[in-house]
Amino acid sequence: MAGYHSGMDAFTTLITVASLIAGAFFLTDGSLTTTDLVTFLLYINNFTEPVGKLVNFTEQFQNGYSGYDRFLEMMSIAPDIKDAPDAMALDQVEGEIRFEDVSFHYEDGAEAVLSHVNLEVKPGEYVALVGSSGAGKTTLCSLIPRFYDVSQGAIYLDGKDIRKIKLKDLRRQIGIVQQDVYLFAGTIMENIRYGKPDATDEEVIRAAKAANAHDFIMEMPADYDTDIGQRGVKLSGGQKQRLSIARAFLKNPPILIFDEATSALDNESEKVVQESLERLAANRTTFVIAHRLSTIRNARRILVLTEEGIAEEGTHRELLEQDGIYARLCEAGL
Repeated sequence: MAGYHSGMDAFTTLITVASLIAGAFFLTDGSLTTTDLVTFLLYINNFTEPVGKLVNFTEQFQNGYSGYDRFLEMMSIAPDIKDAPDAMALDQVEGEIRFEDVSFHYEDGAEAVLSHVNLEVKPGEYVALVGSSGAGKTTLCSLIPRFYDVSQGAIYLDGKDIRKIKLKDLRRQIGIVQQDVYLFAGTIMENIRYGKPDATDEEVIRAAKAANAHDFIMEMPADYDTDIGQRGVKLSGGQKQRLSIARAFLKNPPILIFDEATSALDNESEKVVQESLERLAANRTTFVIAHRLSTIRNARRILVLTEEGIAEEGTHRELLEQDGIYARLCEAGL
């Protein structure tokens, strides 16, 4: 398409130069007046302008068609995770999660990220996951909403194999708060409502208050109608996290996953966000992945993951007394 533009520019320049040369010749022998020459040049412009518009339109059309073609290509990709033919609907959920001899590797033949994990989490239990980088903490939690399927074994939700539950119903029961919060271009109200599209304004505001977000929202130029820009560029890290937590409050799921939700925050922001997270986790089955001791110290159950699976389990005090992997992680600042 760049060739079209270059050719069009050269064509216009050539016609203009040729007209000026010819016009000068005819002016010299008196067969053309200056007015006639100016008029002729204006006609040339009237001729070339539509051609230029046509070239621009053709370029825009080709760009649009290429984008549409890529969109169709993307939409034609079949998802790796699908509903089973006999997948069941899910209504009332208590929140019991059970891993039964679960192993996982990302590719066939690759080294296992998780090996023979057996774990039972009661409804409403708060479980913290710690371990060195690559131990499989995030992977383990990603298996619960079926972002990946287990390579071996099974995961059960309230006694039902999650592979036999409709994906939409399964993921509706799970709220996720991550370090990298995705916010889209739009208002604060619209971004929070993403957690429950049919929520009323009053429900959104209640969720924001529960997430310690209402006060800073009311200080924004248009409070809940303030546009936050793509990915929330107009907000601080702590403000973004509180909007993400407000979404989770609005969704009101029985199961929560906090994936390093406070690791990128300063101490002051972390304190506010941590308070919101603890309020959100009350009476919900909660999995917490953290690199800061402050986020897991009070957990009633801490699991220490290694490449071989769950190496240690207990409270903060119990694990310190064992003087094992957890104690060394604490000494290193987790």
